[in-house]
Amino acid sequence: MKETVLSIRDLSISFKTGNGTVSAIRGVDLDLHQGETLAIVGESGSGKSVTVKAIMGILSGNQAIDSGSITFRYDRDGERVEQDLLKLSKREMRKRINGKRIAMVFQDPMTSLNPTMTVGNQIMEGMILHLKLSRAAAHRRALELLRLVGINDPEKRMKNYPHQLSGGMRQRVVIAIMLACNPEVLICDEPTTALDVTVQAKILELIKDIQRKTNISVIYITHDLGVVAKVADQVAVMYAGKIVERGTVNEIFYDPRHPYTWGLLSSMPDIGTADEKLYSIPGSPPNLLHKVEGDAFAPRNIYALNIDFKQEPPMFKVSDTHYAATWLLHENAPKVEMPPGLRERIDQAVKEAGGIWQDSRSYG
Repeated sequence: MKETVLSIRDLSISFKTGNGTVSAIRGVDLDLHQGETLAIVGESGSGKSVTVKAIMGILSGNQAIDSGSITFRYDRDGERVEQDLLKLSKREMRKRINGKRIAMVFQDPMTSLNPTMTVGNQIMEGMILHLKLSRAAAHRRALELLRLVGINDPEKRMKNYPHQLSGGMRQRVVIAIMLACNPEVLICDEPTTALDVTVQAKILELIKDIQRKTNISVIYITHDLGVVAKVADQVAVMYAGKIVERGTVNEIFYDPRHPYTWGLLSSMPDIGTADEKLYSIPGSPPNLLHKVEGDAFAPRNIYALNIDFKQEPPMFKVSDTHYAATWLLHENAPKVEMPPGLRERIDQAVKEAGGIWQDSRSYG
């Protein structure tokens, strides 16, 4: 078992608004292991970005941490230390953690870069501040980083301003900045949203290649399951501020157990199925201004049981690495099969994958 570098336990976050208090994050538990990629998926508004912003300590003024801990394990002066990030002040987070040990790549590279500073100065800034490098040493390291992220003629690009670069090159520069201080954890919040498909593929492959070389741990925030399939080792499915299913990427794609996960997978475009109509999950996410009674997904769940409207389901164990919060996994629940169309897709995927899961799977 790989060492756990980041552990989130019982994290609850609320927003104070003019209409009342929004319970945006409701008891999230997550683990990130050394050298692995964790993907957090779910619809917009499910709480993905708020969760990782809590890790970075960049919550807004109207947010409050109601409960929980975020334990980060890292090396300091040759010793392995544990730090609850929620107990650090914003100043301590900026000085000790952000950029230096945990770095974050945001959605739009144009808003992440300072338009008044050259690319070179923006890459060098963190190294001079956190690593205490001389300007000459920082310049050499910046050139190495630009080569690492696949930018040609780095000497020229060091003198460019962000508006002189394409979207793909700007995102590569952002990644170079994030890697400048050799962080242990890299958080990517929809890093390819503003890019075209070919550039997306290159950026994803770039991050995977850097991970292989540096053994960095990565968290991806995305609603694109195609991205998840390419990059993830572990997957956490999030809905209405809670993790409703988590497991390895193969378990989530080949053996999903939560009806919400069934809906997400069914809504992916697929040229291999006969059905011409693209599936969509009925209804809308709940308004978290109001207290959620029972399972938050119940009103949209065609497989919902009576208990779903009264009592929130616990996390049921499917395997040592696979858990799902659905009453359908209770020993007394009726036998419910996943949608036939999704079963057909998974069977086809298993066949194309060479039957890796043919002997071990057991659909719910």
